[in-house]
Amino acid sequence: MNSKQKISVVPAPQVVEGGGFVVRRPFPAHGISYVDPFLLIDEMGPVEYAPGKAIGAPDHPHRGFETVTYIIDGQMEHEDSHGHRGSIRSGDVQWMTAGAGVIHSEMPSQEMLDRGGRMHGFQIWINLPREKKMSQPRYQEYNGGDLPLVEDDGRWIRVIAGEAYGRKSPIETTVPATMLHVKLGPGAEATVPVAAGSNVIAHAISGAGSFEETALTEHNAAILQNSADAVTLRADDAGGLEVLLLAGLPLGEPVARYGPFVMNTMNELERAFEDYRSGNFGEIARAN
Repeated sequence: MNSKQKISVVPAPQVVEGGGFVVRRPFPAHGISYVDPFLLIDEMGPVEYAPGKAIGAPDHPHRGFETVTYIIDGQMEHEDSHGHRGSIRSGDVQWMTAGAGVIHSEMPSQEMLDRGGRMHGFQIWINLPREKKMSQPRYQEYNGGDLPLVEDDGRWIRVIAGEAYGRKSPIETTVPATMLHVKLGPGAEATVPVAAGSNVIAHAISGAGSFEETALTEHNAAILQNSADAVTLRADDAGGLEVLLLAGLPLGEPVARYGPFVMNTMNELERAFEDYRSGNFGEIARAN
């Protein structure tokens, strides 16, 4: 880490979101609106649902950014106003470019509703550059088995986006970005490449260790701005460390946001609401 780099560590407190599920959210909160290009991090759970108790996020709109849903444990069903439907299970990722706008629904699978079970995952919002905000919505979905996995020297790293140890994710990112699910055994470390100048977030899921020599414990997120071309995670000698690592080049553009819409100006934001209210986002077609 060079002397110009500064790391802030912020808590990820529990908040209630969507249909009533509890998430841990380091930002937007604590005076941090966003960490360019990342707009939001929600760690969903972990929670054990009894039969009939699982909940999700019913129909809601998006415009102007990307949503990334990564499931560690559990099952979700999703559908949208463009006729897209699918399921996401343990280890899977859905990278949705909302672009000009969609109505989206993310709910527990019927199996989760019937039997209950453990739910744990993340939703990340990533901003889109001005010229991409009104692009055609797009989905990229990959099973966990299709995502590269690094397992050696006490390291377990799933490469959701970007590259690590010569393994590259199939996800095509709109802005240069890296997303890794990292598990380190006691005393193990991982140094991974990122685009120089990136903003990097290490969201600690469990355990304790360090990020770029800054102490990191579970339910906290370390934020590094203007990174060098690589960052290092290390687990404490006494135990392991599990982290979701995010890195992205900042867009450096103005942000006008409210709820599910993220644009560059207030006029564009008002237009998003008008389009939504007038039905221009469409609706989710469901069988009777």
